[in-house]
Amino acid sequence: MLLSNIRNRLRPRSAYSARYRIHGLSKDTAIMDIAALALFVGFAAIALVVPGPDWVFVLSSSTSGTRVGSAVGGLMTGYAIITIAVAVGLGALIATVPFALTAIAVLGAGYLIYLGAAILRARSSAAPAGAIAPADLRPDAHTLIRGIGVSALNPKALLFFLAILPLFVRAESPLPATLQLGIYGAIYIVIGSAFYLLLGTLARRLSRTNRAGALLNRVSGALMILIGIAMLVEQAITIAHIV
Repeated sequence: MLLSNIRNRLRPRSAYSARYRIHGLSKDTAIMDIAALALFVGFAAIALVVPGPDWVFVLSSSTSGTRVGSAVGGLMTGYAIITIAVAVGLGALIATVPFALTAIAVLGAGYLIYLGAAILRARSSAAPAGAIAPADLRPDAHTLIRGIGVSALNPKALLFFLAILPLFVRAESPLPATLQLGIYGAIYIVIGSAFYLLLGTLARRLSRTNRAGALLNRVSGALMILIGIAMLVEQAITIAHIV
């Protein structure tokens, strides 16, 4: 019902919706609907501010002595992969394959538990993360790759893109549906990059002391493990209902 209401809201409505179209384009040739863009930005903002694996990964990376950009870049690369999968129809195909999403969820949950354990095992740095000079922060390829895994292996991210992005595709647009999906995915990535860079920067400033940095590390690692376990339990319940 909710998705149906959203789709109805996005349908063009004569002169009323024409006021929201890009200036200079007719009703039949408008490339993007400003009302749809604004609504999508709202959806993206809501999805981003809800704490989840991405939050925990950025917070833990902010105290590890690596550049926050490495963590955020990894996360957004993962979302770019999901966007491409949805745009070319691969995401929908995966969703129709029995237990495909379950396999992704289990793999993603195991990966989160592994990362959380690695964070808890890691020794605290001699210098607090907030005290490290920006020039001394190292761009970490491992952090980048881990970020890709955190977002790309998150089945809820795939389902979110599969459920939300198509709602904003306009059949009357001169742009092909694949390109429209890519544009909305790119908008999400831009907003997500700004949000997580801000979150990581604030977390780094808050962890200027050894005690604060160590506490944030432990909390982040524990939360990542708990999220992974919760994902496994959720999938176990789902399989039990199917069987």
